[in-house]
Amino acid sequence: MCLAIPMKVISIHGNEGTVKAGNLSRRANFSLLKGVKPGDYVLLHAGFAIEKVDAIEAKGMLKLIREV
Repeated sequence: MCLAIPMKVISIHGNEGTVKAGNLSRRANFSLLKGVKPGDYVLLHAGFAIEKVDAIEAKGMLKLIREV
């Protein structure tokens, strides 16, 4: 089973940047998505942003992950 984590885009430099969820910060590759900007939420899987998600949906997913 694969798991993608919703993370907030903090910065972008070309096709890469930084994403954050809670106290966890990671480098991310954005080459699979277009139009991503700081403040957006993306699903991160194996270092790649694979989908943009709505902020409310992302926060709900993060809440469920914390409860598990």
